[in-house]
Amino acid sequence: MSFWRKQVIDFALDRETRTHIQEQRAWIARDPANAKPYYHLAQLYRVAFKPDEALGLLLEAVRLHPNFADAHASLAEMYILRDDSPSAWRHARLAEANGIPRVVEMLTRHGVK
Repeated sequence: MSFWRKQVIDFALDRETRTHIQEQRAWIARDPANAKPYYHLAQLYRVAFKPDEALGLLLEAVRLHPNFADAHASLAEMYILRDDSPSAWRHARLAEANGIPRVVEMLTRHGVK
């Protein structure tokens, strides 16, 4: 890895990610019944390679807002990576029912049963 990538770019991205994580945590503290900051924080954790934390946050987001299509789509993506096709399909169908068909299309295209 080059100096610029490791010392400059990655450092700046990590710093920016940490800042956004703190912002989302503060939003959750102010408004714990709002599903959006849980979803946003989960996406940041996915980028930061923290899949278990991300999964828990996404599950909380759909518990708070059962029709949260973006969260269901993200859950479907995460479950397919965990080789849990039934859960992936369940969340893909919920995402589709709430306006996001892309995950059902992807699972169908790739022959996921």
